[in-house]
Amino acid sequence: MTTHSVTTVFNQNMSFTADIDGHKVTMDDPSDENSDNSGPSPKRMMLASLAGCTGIDIVSILNKTKAAFSDFSIHVHAALTNEHPKTYNLVKITYKIKLAEEDKPKMIKAVSLSTEKYCGVFAMFKTFAKMDTEIDYL
Repeated sequence: MTTHSVTTVFNQNMSFTADIDGHKVTMDDPSDENSDNSGPSPKRMMLASLAGCTGIDIVSILNKTKAAFSDFSIHVHAALTNEHPKTYNLVKITYKIKLAEEDKPKMIKAVSLSTEKYCGVFAMFKTFAKMDTEIDYL
């Protein structure tokens, strides 16, 4: 069984730094009055992880299918519940990409494979939020 481990250390105010395989990531809570706004909130980091996971899948799939693309970006918008603990209950991922008309079916397939088979972060999000995806061709 593969395992992952992260060490997170308190800095000051509301700031923490996580060490992820030697990569330092600072998190903070900009909405707290004691925050020095030294990094994104942990919940927003979850959204970045989701975008990164599905993005890596899609690039890998498009490369394997020899679909040339450019200007690829991923926008994740998520709604929080009103009650504590506030969790994401609705997440929309918008993929923006420039590619040839004949490669659009490859992009549709890549998104489908990522969200239904490969992206573990997407699979985890599906357990607590309604997920929606959209492709915006540039």
